[in-house]
Amino acid sequence: MDKLILGRYIPGNSIIHRLDPRSKLMAMFLFILLIFWANNLVTNLLLFVFVFSLVLLSKVPLKFFLKGIQSMVFIIAFTTLFQLFLTSGGATIFQFAFVRITEAGLSQAGIIFSRFILIIFFSTLLTLTTTPLSLSDAVESLLKPLKVFKVPAHEIGLMLSMSLRFVPTLMDDTTRIMNAQRARGVDFGEGKLVQKVKSIIPILIPLFASSFKRADALAIAMEARGYNGGEGRTRFRRLAWKRNDSLAIISLLILGILLYILKN
Repeated sequence: MDKLILGRYIPGNSIIHRLDPRSKLMAMFLFILLIFWANNLVTNLLLFVFVFSLVLLSKVPLKFFLKGIQSMVFIIAFTTLFQLFLTSGGATIFQFAFVRITEAGLSQAGIIFSRFILIIFFSTLLTLTTTPLSLSDAVESLLKPLKVFKVPAHEIGLMLSMSLRFVPTLMDDTTRIMNAQRARGVDFGEGKLVQKVKSIIPILIPLFASSFKRADALAIAMEARGYNGGEGRTRFRRLAWKRNDSLAIISLLILGILLYILKN
């Protein structure tokens, strides 16, 4: 459970921490577009250099990013191997019985692997250097123009904030319940698949009960404080777009131009 870092914030005063959350959120979407634009070794290598430069600027220990990869290692391995063995094309590099690895399969597997790592690193950088409240404020601010189409920007930002805030809490509850069940003699890794599934039930029931109880307490607390939606509300935290935020977006645009040149 300690490998899960979604929703966790690492306090700091680096240049990445001080960026406006709106610029970091926009940079995230732009970077994902650039990742799917990169289609060869040179372009992916350039993206890795860019991401690791941001990691160094953030001054966040590398172990947190590695934890983000560890939690996704099964999906990364499955997808990469799926592309490696089932993509055909080009010269055959290795073949044994029905197992066949081609140049196209190796290239596609490498690109898929790189995309996973880059997305995990950049998204981890976003959440570790931005508080959940700031991130929800950024989402609400970016969605404000859509209010013309009756999009509830404030409610979406509020749901995002609460979701990110309570992910670590739910995981801590899960760990506590599992430890309590182990103390009562439950072995979660014993038996066949059906028995393993049945052993999860003693976790889910108290976890759901705890979640509903916490949600009810949160709703009562919000009502007691006079919460009545986003209309007419003032803000204690005000977002301020600065020069470094513009430079961050410009750097991504320059990166996009370099990728366009190198990919061709």
